[in-house]
This record gives sequence, structure tokens and C-alpha cells, in this order.
Amino acid sequence: MFALRLCSILSIIIILPSLLEGARILAIFPFPGPSQYINVLPYLKALAERGHEVTSVNAFPQKKPVNNFSDITVTEVFQSYDDLISSMSEAKNSWHLNNFMNEFFISVTKAVLNNKEVQRQLLAPGKNHFDLIILETLRTDALYAFSAHFNAPIIGLSTFGTDWNIDELVGNASPLSYIPLVTTGLTDRMTYWERVYNFIETSIAWVNWKLKYHSVQIKLYEQFFPHLANKVPLLELSKNFSLVLLNQHFSLSFPRPYVPNMVEVGGLHISHKPAPLPKDIEDFIEGAGSAGVIYFSLGSNVKSKDLPEEQIQMLLKTFASLPQRVLWKFENDQLPGKPSNVFLSKWFPQPDILAHPKVKLFITHGGLLSTIESIHHGKPVLGLPFFYDQFLNVERAIRSGFGLGLDHNKMTADELKSSIHRLLTEPSFATTAQQMSNRYRDQPMSPQETAIWWTEYILRHKGGHHMRSAAQDLSFVEYHNLDVLGLFLGIVIIAFIAFKLILRKLWGLATHQKLYEERKLKDQ
Repeated sequence: MFALRLCSILSIIIILPSLLEGARILAIFPFPGPSQYINVLPYLKALAERGHEVTSVNAFPQKKPVNNFSDITVTEVFQSYDDLISSMSEAKNSWHLNNFMNEFFISVTKAVLNNKEVQRQLLAPGKNHFDLIILETLRTDALYAFSAHFNAPIIGLSTFGTDWNIDELVGNASPLSYIPLVTTGLTDRMTYWERVYNFIETSIAWVNWKLKYHSVQIKLYEQFFPHLANKVPLLELSKNFSLVLLNQHFSLSFPRPYVPNMVEVGGLHISHKPAPLPKDIEDFIEGAGSAGVIYFSLGSNVKSKDLPEEQIQMLLKTFASLPQRVLWKFENDQLPGKPSNVFLSKWFPQPDILAHPKVKLFITHGGLLSTIESIHHGKPVLGLPFFYDQFLNVERAIRSGFGLGLDHNKMTADELKSSIHRLLTEPSFATTAQQMSNRYRDQPMSPQETAIWWTEYILRHKGGHHMRSAAQDLSFVEYHNLDVLGLFLGIVIIAFIAFKLILRKLWGLATHQKLYEERKLKDQ
């Protein structure tokens, strides 16, 4: 018995180092939108804290050193970012909008692959080794080749949830009958004509990518990974994702199907323990009394200082007429005419502010991170959407009953003040927001804990190939059973032709018999 126990202890001692050994992880999140990196950074830092060595390709390097965490900075991605923001609001139609977006994704892919540090540390033969690749899944397909380059499993992370393009990575089903394209602003409860619109918009996005831009990603793949391009097509590499983490949750949006290796981790960036607020902000909030505070931010992509002057003056006039105090994320230090009940700052610790009990309302652009934070802390919202998924997020807030929405281009001072008054005085908005918060928080693990558990699950199981859907091995024709439908259609057509031929033959025989009988009568 003693010998058996000794052997067990020795076995544990032998395997323990391998169980505790950290993995080398390459994270690629090069997009210049600050909110996208804000979403993923706490997750990457948490992996580093657990002993994994994280190398992050990004546009926002750490200002202070972080243990087990190093940056490869790709600031080149900012060059086309401002153009994208302005272009999205000026797009003439859906085809042009998809052109702008896909051109941007191409420019980001090129910026990463042409970056000198990426080439030196990642592309140079035998320079480095990684056990896992984690990257954002936004039509940068050539970057997926890093998985094959390092012979490592790949995890995708989507900061907005999923769409048809992300679904294709793991063979997930997204019925267009109730899964709206994120840019349409529709919900899962669509009318007939909304379903028609959703089908058209999704088809346009699919065709634009497949026929015009995917080939550009293939060329970049062949240019920067020639040793792989001769062996494996990029399309095949794009189907090898071990896991996709989604910054979404059914309590925030709607129930929908997922394959096993798609996992919801909406609110990945939110800490469950709000940090103390800076003293000047805390004093301003506490001084609001029972009237409370309104927090106003248009996010990191839209700047309040760039709003039209007449709109800024309208906002100032409206805020000045309110009994509440207003925290306004404004990118200039001074704003002439600012009333005393308005506090300006270029940056606010948003989640910590929303956690404060005296903050009663969030006026927001409707970005997904802001929407999740408002639900997490149970705050009603007034949405002023500008582009992309913001319209969808605001529409969900309206339909769910915890918010209202206005067109920022057309809203008047009366409409703004009336909407604020409704949200602050009608109890249903705050009650619904709190109910949604309770549903969202009721999870067995926090989103970050869930993401880390599944990440290490992929490491433990060498890529988790047992979760891979068989749909990944089917062609478009096979996946949609077009060959089976073709068989049945062929049988129907053959049967119809055969029936027609038989009828023609019978008709011919009947006609021949009739003519024969007529001749016989004539001869008589």
C-alpha cells in the first residue's frame, strides 16, 4: 500500500511541471478602434497573470511593463482609420459601404504583415515558436496563416458577436429568417419585408467579400506565406479555428444557435469590482443630491468636439435646463458657455461611473461595449447611433424597454429633453434595466473566467479538434443539400418528361387509330 501511494505521489510530482507550464501565446488585435482593444486587453492580461507568455500585436502598447506580456506595435493601422469613419457615414449604398469596410480590412492586414517587427519576430524562419494564436476575426484572412506558420491552434475573438463571415469559420448556422445582419439595425423579430431586406443586405455583403476582396487576402497569403501557400489553400486554413469567443450573450440580444466551439463571453472587459472614482468626479457626482447624474459619451470613435456647433449649443442649452448634473466626455479642455451642472473630461472611467448609484441615465452612441456596460450596471440608456451595429444595439434597447433612441442629425432640444425626462421619471425603464442586469449577471462564471477556461481547454486538448463541426468539410452545395435537392428535382423533371413522352405516344397511337378507322369507313 505504501509503495502504491509513493508511486502516486511521484507520478504527480513528475507531471505537475507540465500541468503548470505556461503556454506561449501570440495575440493579434491590430485594429485602431480603441474600444476593440479595451474589450480584449483584460482577458490577455489575465492569461499573462496565469503564467502564460503573451505577445500582443496591437496599436495601443502598454505604457508600463506587464509581467509575461510584450507588445509588437503596429501604429500604421491608423493611417486609413479616419477615412473609414467618415466613409461609413457617407456611403451611398450597401455595396459602397462594404467596399469601404473591406478596403479597410485589407489595409490592416497589409499593415501587420509589412510591419518590420512582425517580419523580424514572427515571419523570419525559426525566429519564434507559439503554442496558441488568438486574433480578432474581422476579414483579415491572411493573418489566419500564423496558425499554420507556427503549427499552433487558433482561437478567434469577435468584439461584436457573430455574423455570416464568422459563422463560416466554424460551420455555424445563422438562419436569415431571424438572424439579422448587424449593419441592418434589425432584431430577431422581423416582418416579411424586413426579412426580404435582411436577405438582400446579407447577400450583398457576401457577394462583395467573395467576389471582390477575398482574392486580395489570398494574394497576401501567397506573398507573405509562400511556404504554406504551395501546400494548403487559404480557404482550408480559414476552417481550422479551434474556438471562437463572442462578445455577446443571449440575455443581451436574443437566443440563437451555436456549434460547441462558439462560446459567448459578452462583457469580457468588465470588472466585477468597480474601482474608486477620481476625487473630482466623485465630489461632482455626490454633489448632485437626489436629482442624480447623467453620463454622456459618444465612445472612442465619435468625438463630441466634432459635432456641429449648433448641435453642441443645443446640448448645452438642454443640459443647463436639467436639475441633474451631467458628466460629458468632451475632447477639448474648454467649452464656452458650459453650464455649472456640466463636468467635462477627455476621458472617464466609464464602467466605474455607471456603477455609481447616483448615475441615473447613460446617453450613448450605442456601441456594444457601452450597451453591455449599461446592462451590467442596470442603467437606462438614450441612444444616439452613428454607424455599424450601433443602430441594432439601440433598437434592441428600445424593444427590450430599457432605453429610447433619437436621430442625432435631426433631434431637437424639445425631443432630447422630453426623452431624458421620460427615461428618468417613468419607472419602467429603470426596472427593466435592472431586470436585464439580473439576467445577464446570473452566470456560473464571469465572462473573463469563461474565456480563460475555454482557452486553456484548447491548450489542454491540443486544439480541441473533437469540437469541430463536420460542416467544415462540406462544400457550399453539400452544406445546403443542393445536390440532394438537385436529385429530387432531376427525378421530378425526368418523371415529367417521361410522362409527357408517354402522353405524346398515347396521343399519337390514338390519333393513328382514329385516322385508320376514318379511312376504313371511307373505303366502305
